[in-house]
Amino acid sequence: MTGRLNSAQPYAIGLFRIVVGLLFACHGAASLFGVLGGAMGGGTVETGAWPAWYAAVIQLVGGGLVLIGLGTRFAAFIASGSMAYAYFKVHQPEALWPMENSGEASAMFCWAFLLLVFTGSGAFGLDRLFSRGESQGTPSTVADLKPAEASRTAL
Repeated sequence: MTGRLNSAQPYAIGLFRIVVGLLFACHGAASLFGVLGGAMGGGTVETGAWPAWYAAVIQLVGGGLVLIGLGTRFAAFIASGSMAYAYFKVHQPEALWPMENSGEASAMFCWAFLLLVFTGSGAFGLDRLFSRGESQGTPSTVADLKPAEASRTAL
């Protein structure tokens, strides 16, 4: 059972990355262009307004890059940091717990992107296409190793 789950790991990470990137990019598009209900119930954020406009740009660009799996680790690192900033500067002063301060989305995005910093893009990403040419057959995850190599690496 563990072997099957390990072999599916790059695909699960790839799907996770796609969903998280799409949702994050939608937040940015809503704030910048007023689509999908707009920012905070309608409208857009003022161009250049700190920090809302910059956060929206990070959401749109970072979410888009994570969605397609291009520069995933770097984009996820920046996105995670922006969500940590959002949580601690906007939400946490209102109350300690995310359920009390409406910071659940910021906290979840922060941790989801931090996970992607360490896992990489998984399957279906452009990072994986570009790294194949550079690595010349070097396995990119434990799941790509032969069973004997995977057991040594996992220990």
